[in-house]
Amino acid sequence: MRYLLILLILIPAIEIGLFIYSGKHIGVLPTVLLIILTGIIGAWLAKKQGIETIKKAREQWSSGMIPSDAILDGLCILAGAVLLVTPGFISDLVGFVLLLPFTRRWVKPFIMKLMNRQLRKKKYTIIR
Repeated sequence: MRYLLILLILIPAIEIGLFIYSGKHIGVLPTVLLIILTGIIGAWLAKKQGIETIKKAREQWSSGMIPSDAILDGLCILAGAVLLVTPGFISDLVGFVLLLPFTRRWVKPFIMKLMNRQLRKKKYTIIR
């Protein structure tokens, strides 16, 4: 919880600093347009990736498999979309990493390790 509080203070402060830096170097209007553009691209990419993930989950489900990989993809896509719609350069970078399939492939093992660690600590309960 302590780390989350630090991140909630530190990340916005860094984002504001980057906005100021960007505004000084490329101008205010290009900075604002860049923020809007990444939001639009992020929304489009999230919709595209989300539809593909839903199709993948349906295919896995209809063949009798539990779509665990598709569910993890869906969580990454949701988080990535939220980060891309949120103004900020760091959040945009992390959002694109979570949305793009070839970079998401590198992130998912870390998320699985984190989830497994939390399950071993008995912080979550799986109900069947």
